[in-house]
Amino acid sequence: MSKPSVSEDSVRDELNRVLASEAFRASKRSREFLTYVVENTLQGHGDSLKERSIGIDVFGRSSGYDPSEDATVRVKAGEVRKRLHLYYSSEGSHNRVRIELPSGTYVPEFRTPENDTVHPPVTTVVPLPQADVTPTSTATRPRPHWRPGLVAAAVVAIISVATVAAIWLLTRRPTTIDEFWAPVLRGGLPVSLCVAWVPVYGVDSEPASDLPPKPEDLTLLRDQFVGGGDLVAASRLSSMLTGKKHPFYLRVGNAVTFNDLRTAPAILIGYSYTRWKEISSDLRYFIDVSKRPFGITDNGKPTKWNLPDLPRNRDAGQDYAIVSRVFHPDTHAMLVEIAGITQYGTEAGSDLVTNPDLIEEALRNAPKGWQNKNLQLVLYSRVISGAPTPPRVMASYFW
Repeated sequence: MSKPSVSEDSVRDELNRVLASEAFRASKRSREFLTYVVENTLQGHGDSLKERSIGIDVFGRSSGYDPSEDATVRVKAGEVRKRLHLYYSSEGSHNRVRIELPSGTYVPEFRTPENDTVHPPVTTVVPLPQADVTPTSTATRPRPHWRPGLVAAAVVAIISVATVAAIWLLTRRPTTIDEFWAPVLRGGLPVSLCVAWVPVYGVDSEPASDLPPKPEDLTLLRDQFVGGGDLVAASRLSSMLTGKKHPFYLRVGNAVTFNDLRTAPAILIGYSYTRWKEISSDLRYFIDVSKRPFGITDNGKPTKWNLPDLPRNRDAGQDYAIVSRVFHPDTHAMLVEIAGITQYGTEAGSDLVTNPDLIEEALRNAPKGWQNKNLQLVLYSRVISGAPTPPRVMASYFW
């Protein structure tokens, strides 16, 4: 691969500016990704920048990593492209060097104004007539004289600006994530963001005792704990609603009443076999834990989407989840439910519905008019070092 036309020192200086910018400062993974691809390109190894190698070197995937089952690298590349666009639209708009990551490749390009083949549009500045500031009497003040050429140029400029604005408004389309949430947020009513309690047994024995707890020492704590994945999901969704400037109420456990679900749209987070079992049990896809292996049913029938080797401590190496968006006949309101067999699936489901790249990929082949249909998505996610990978869709249903 040929050396870039921009000097290595200039590229590295620009990389440092990008990494320290507002667009990249808060994302460690984005900084690591960009540094890796830039350094490999500068060292002449751009040809080796493949999805699999990046997944192993940057994201710590194992040697058996299969990119077709894990979209982490593709999703992160899309995020880095957006962060670069944001940076060069604000802080870096006047920089002499630009780092770009073209779509369809992981090899960055380095540009300067001199070697950039994309030129900004030429804008004609139309001078306005200068006001006469010489004191004069009302009777002798000359009437302003407009030259026909200037008037015509001004009219053309105004029409051009109006045309560009009209085309932009007509061609601007809502994103997939906007379309997914539109039925829920329509009308401006505050959304109830609901998190279920997770029943936990606590040990009530003498603190200094070295003896193992007896059955009578165990106390069921029904309304004190929330799953870690559920907490992550609630955080992501509250951030998304705040970013959209849409009002919401965070309700936990027993604070959620049926009347809450009847009067406003709601987002239900957590294991469907706890608080939300009655609401979701009539849907096509449902998480059934009444018998082992725990898994997802299809109209009441077992499926291959189950966890046969789930340990008692729920430290799973994979998980399944269901994302449902329905107008519920019992509540007569829009409901979104995000539930995993374990907390990892719930966390992965929340990643899907708040990440523009993930949800666009998930709904790429959705039927026409899906935006106004009820839908369910069955998701699969691997769990690596206690964190779920970006999920992929195993099945979908629209009605």
